[in-house]
Amino acid sequence: MNEATDPRLAHAAAQSGTLPTGGDEGPSLRSWMETLEAHNQLRRIDRKVHWKEEIGAIARINLAQGGPGLLFRRIKGYKDGRCTQFMTCGLGNEAQVRLMLGLPPATSDKAVVRHLKDTYRRPVEPVTVATGPSKDVILRGDDIDLWEFPVPKWHATDGGRYLDTYCGVVTHDPVTDRANVGLYRGQVLGRNKIGKLLIPTQGWGGHFLKYRDEKGRMPVAVAHGWHDVLPFCAGSPFPKHVCEWDMMGAILGRPVELVDCETVPLQVPASAEIVVEGWIDPDPATFQMEGPFADYPGYLGGRATPKPVLDVTCITHRRDPILRGAIEGARPGFPSEDSLLCAYSWSAIAWNMLEDAGVAGVTDVWMPPVSTGTNIVVQIRKQYRGHAKQVGNALWGTSAGQWFFKNVMVVEEDIDIRDPIALDWAMAFRVNAGRGDVWLVGPTFGSVLDPSVPRPTRDPAKYGTGEWTRVLIDGTRDWNLEPDPDWDNRRYPPINTIDPKLEKKIAKRWRDYGIGVPYLDEDAREQLTLEELSKRLKEV
Repeated sequence: MNEATDPRLAHAAAQSGTLPTGGDEGPSLRSWMETLEAHNQLRRIDRKVHWKEEIGAIARINLAQGGPGLLFRRIKGYKDGRCTQFMTCGLGNEAQVRLMLGLPPATSDKAVVRHLKDTYRRPVEPVTVATGPSKDVILRGDDIDLWEFPVPKWHATDGGRYLDTYCGVVTHDPVTDRANVGLYRGQVLGRNKIGKLLIPTQGWGGHFLKYRDEKGRMPVAVAHGWHDVLPFCAGSPFPKHVCEWDMMGAILGRPVELVDCETVPLQVPASAEIVVEGWIDPDPATFQMEGPFADYPGYLGGRATPKPVLDVTCITHRRDPILRGAIEGARPGFPSEDSLLCAYSWSAIAWNMLEDAGVAGVTDVWMPPVSTGTNIVVQIRKQYRGHAKQVGNALWGTSAGQWFFKNVMVVEEDIDIRDPIALDWAMAFRVNAGRGDVWLVGPTFGSVLDPSVPRPTRDPAKYGTGEWTRVLIDGTRDWNLEPDPDWDNRRYPPINTIDPKLEKKIAKRWRDYGIGVPYLDEDAREQLTLEELSKRLKEV
């Protein structure tokens, strides 16, 4: 790695607050690809592939196998022209995430979450530069043609080709001028039209409502193909007072370099591969049919509905640009790039949200990858009655509750929240629904894409959002139980364990027993995964 790609090496200009306009390009998709390739995490594919479903299917299978980043260099219909390369799967496995964060490969999941939690407390503000490679080519008017880019049709039932899948959608609050960088899907509807799923409770949704009421059309810029820290942060549910550019800078250890757009009053990364600029009109008469799209829950999409349209006024791009995208939808055995984004970044953000809300004693947070934020497990050092309910209420009251935290489980420190067996044990013996350990709250706002919600109640055109009834599962020991004389007046019996002296004796004699399985002390047993244990047994 070099200074431009290693997030552990802070750039000297971060201290001075200024950056040069040339020479050191800094972080970019190309620098990130170089880093991936140097660590055997990138494959350049020269076999011809089709944009229609084939790229999506390859990405799906590659992600399921924990494969590397993929750069497709021969795409049917795009041998020559404006854009001939497409990159995906750059943040699809654990090694890539640790590489981006500058962490050793063996870093535990808990340590990754804690690292991000702390990193997000150290914002690094962006800087403005005069120009950058994203301005190599500038297209306006009749020169604009989105079909010149190899946009995939990801799934067989999708209503079309989805350009905006792993990018940064930039808007500004017209009142505060605070930037929001989000990850919002977009379907190509014509040479200069992109249909957008826009929910009022999202960051840019709030901006949209303000423009609708005060100024009319909303300016939008979409940055495709920058360092993968861009979609990593754009797709993370930071509180609305947090700037995503600051968080990208925090991860990289240097400011993000931004340039002014050509036709909208916004800024984008100076070294982005492709930037699409335009305006969204709030008038429903301008809406067009968008969808269906097989989105994050892992199910096929429903039907097309009228959506706001981004009317493209300018496209700028690098010479020989590379389009970046990602397949959506996670299910058991088939993760998406959102899966690890959820598990690491969203867990860290939720942990900070809980602390900022005044919830004491949080010791770990985990959002299981397959449920992509819908479920969350929080580990606490229980300090008072009702502690678990406070956790649920704090999470549900955030803006992130639009898509996340439908089902919350709270456990104590002795439960490994990444071990489904430990969670099953806590569910079995610490949860008593009749004593208030299962708590239903709702209906509340919620995801419009959750297929378990009846269609009439998840109509964004009618309600602005979907509808959830949320669940809190209190898997902590009940402080309302009376002390039990059978348990030495404890509320809960002590855990059944081996006497330490006996275990020490057995450990010394383990080889003499001839069992053959390597002896592991208690700490090692807790850290060993089922996969590792299986491997050791096979070795024996």
